[in-house]
Amino acid sequence: MSHATDNAEQIRIGNAPCSWGSLEFEGLKGESIGWEQMLNELQDTGYTGTELGDWGYMPTDPIALRSELTWRQLAMVGAFVPVALRDEAAHAQGEADALKVAHHLKAVSARDEGTGAGPFLVLADANGTDPVRTLNAGRIKPEQGLTSAEWRIFAQGAERIARAVREQTGIQTVFHHHCAGYVETPEEIARFLDLTDPDLLGLVFDTGHYAYGTGTNEGSAVLEGLDRFASRIPYLHFKDCSPSIASQAREKGWDYFEAVGHGLFCELGKGFVDFPAIVARLRERGYQGWITVEQDILPGMGTPKASAQRNRDYLRSLGL
Repeated sequence: MSHATDNAEQIRIGNAPCSWGSLEFEGLKGESIGWEQMLNELQDTGYTGTELGDWGYMPTDPIALRSELTWRQLAMVGAFVPVALRDEAAHAQGEADALKVAHHLKAVSARDEGTGAGPFLVLADANGTDPVRTLNAGRIKPEQGLTSAEWRIFAQGAERIARAVREQTGIQTVFHHHCAGYVETPEEIARFLDLTDPDLLGLVFDTGHYAYGTGTNEGSAVLEGLDRFASRIPYLHFKDCSPSIASQAREKGWDYFEAVGHGLFCELGKGFVDFPAIVARLRERGYQGWITVEQDILPGMGTPKASAQRNRDYLRSLGL
């Protein structure tokens, strides 16, 4: 993580379209909320940046989207691009998809307007598509991981995409470790980083996915991960993890989607992620960049706007 002084005002807080609807999970899709309402509510609740969301959710005309962001005084922080990196045959299409998104990010971003680092191309595995990894998320065993040959293909694909994105757009790629994908556990994250060039690939550190991926309910483990991988982290996602739901999921053998549907990723401050310690560590290190909140809104949690406001209020209580 970068070192600087007087960083308290330099940490910027964003939110993401996924916080306005669990669109990726069948059976959890609530009322569809359009991008205009989402951006308005994101701004109203005190956030200053957003991610792009699924391609086509926001305008694909960069002039139109930049105009919408500018008048709301919002920055475009990043965009999530999943690719089945274990499959070498998927790399070419993954590169094409990433470049399409990266060119859009470059066109709508305002790097020269004091919005801080980014935007980032957030590269990820095709999470939730492998039955074994999906079933065993939160309790992955080493034998359920990639072989040495598969690791090599996976890392080469990630580097190929990151290199193309950098060369053609200048945008940095960060990899998103994620439950129900092939880079979930601390050791898998370490392996991926060891196999990839730090000049090409950073890590977006997601507190909730890291917490569940450790296989424990120890808040200190997340802080340890933040310390362990600090040199590769230019960007963070804030997500909490419910200890009771995590324990039930492991005991009852819930798959990833079942666990999420039961409220695995609770609102900030209501789980076992030690956010006060994490924020203190970021300040110690002089972190200057974005933190994006990602919150899965489920029945009984109220409206996305209300949840976004509670999460923002919690972060303000920590001085962010």
